[in-house]
Amino acid sequence: MRVLLVEDEPELAAALSAALRNYDLVVDHLSTISDAEEALRLPRGYDALLLDRSLPDGDGLTLVKLARETGQGGVPVIMLTARSELHDRIEGLDEGADDYIAKPFAVEELMARLRAVLRRPGTLDAKPLRMGELRFDLLNREARVGESLIEMPRRELLVLEALMRRAGRTVERSSLEEAVYGLGDDIQSNALDAHVSRLRRRLEAAAAGVEIHTIRGIGYLIRQTRA
Repeated sequence: MRVLLVEDEPELAAALSAALRNYDLVVDHLSTISDAEEALRLPRGYDALLLDRSLPDGDGLTLVKLARETGQGGVPVIMLTARSELHDRIEGLDEGADDYIAKPFAVEELMARLRAVLRRPGTLDAKPLRMGELRFDLLNREARVGESLIEMPRRELLVLEALMRRAGRTVERSSLEEAVYGLGDDIQSNALDAHVSRLRRRLEAAAAGVEIHTIRGIGYLIRQTRA
């Protein structure tokens, strides 16, 4: 799951980005409206937007309209702001934001609000992804076989999510890298292959009933293990 965080306070942005990554999210952090406008026009798309209102080059609310105009009409938007007056909250919601959280806030509350807006009709399909004995819970960010949780690092979980969202179809390397790494992340040449290799072993050990196949020169696909 990929979120766009637009926040110009460096310390808050760094802390919030790190906390969101601990919830197994890919975070693209930007600090201006102009940079965010470019990101919203990229084909990758976002599952949620977390927007500060008071940004160096304007009001973050302007990005809500742009998100709707760039084919991301259903993407949920949560405003993060020090403006806590009633008229500010009303203005934000009237302009198309889905929720409004006043600073300071606990990351746990932000995640609860994020899960809530993602469950709304027209946003992320909140139903778990299933294949073989494997179930991937998109909202709670966990993979299970039966009742057993499969522990794995964040980037392996993101690889698994990207493959299961396109189960039975080849996912190109570039698409997988976009799903796993944020803007500005340093990507080592063999990093993706290493993630996939470890994920394969983990799924096999858990008897997940799925296989990850390498499509040489293109990417990877996941499918149910044949009997």
